[in-house]
Amino acid sequence: METGKFRSVIRSHFRKHGRIFPWRENLDPWGILVSEFMLQQTQTERVIPYWTRWMKKWPCPGDLARASLEEVLREWSGLGYNRRAKHLKAAAECIYNEFDGRVPAAPEELKILSGVGNYSAGAIACFAYNYPALFIETNIRTVFIHFFFPERDPVSDSDIFPVLEKTLDRKNPRTWYWALMDYGAWLKKSTVNPGRKSSAYTRQSPFKGSLRQTRGKVLRALVSRGPLRADDLYHAAGTEKESLMKALDALKADQLVAEKEGLYSIP
Repeated sequence: METGKFRSVIRSHFRKHGRIFPWRENLDPWGILVSEFMLQQTQTERVIPYWTRWMKKWPCPGDLARASLEEVLREWSGLGYNRRAKHLKAAAECIYNEFDGRVPAAPEELKILSGVGNYSAGAIACFAYNYPALFIETNIRTVFIHFFFPERDPVSDSDIFPVLEKTLDRKNPRTWYWALMDYGAWLKKSTVNPGRKSSAYTRQSPFKGSLRQTRGKVLRALVSRGPLRADDLYHAAGTEKESLMKALDALKADQLVAEKEGLYSIP
């Protein structure tokens, strides 16, 4: 598809159907960074109330840097993938200590922060500072596969990046990426998801009965009841002992749980 026509289609859809989120209305770089951590592998609608509470409680990096990990995990509880909360706290500490409390603007500096990879660095730089970064996520993949690779399967990100760069609106990349993401979200609901043809596409494993679910139950028990022994956690989490021990080992490896003399707690 010709670049001008492609841009016209995406922009027209955004003018009529663009989504409204609090982190799009408040362009504070810290709030945008928080949203990017929360949105990883999580539906947008679920993130909104967490983001709103988070920003009221910790409106700047220094506030979060001074909070305890236990308090952070308590606020994060129910959002899933709790390692993100730990990474976000560590990122806040780095911003506070190394960047004078200001979220860095350059993608290379953002990648210094805990939990920030290539995608997150590009997205934060773009949405916070209108920086023309190149980055791809699932909705963006969906758009480019739909318009530029309708007959190819699979499609790799290396196929998409040159087209992404060619069509990028460098004067206002922030709004352009919002428009791409919103069009991709609409495509997934209105057609058979073109993103399934991406070589990066994977189906998420069921949550019920998974190690992720057990990990979440363990952390909720510890942040609500304080330090517990394994037998008490077994009853509190309501899971099999074998699953409980696997979850505890994984949480200790991630430094989300500490053990001393058989007593488990948030470090």
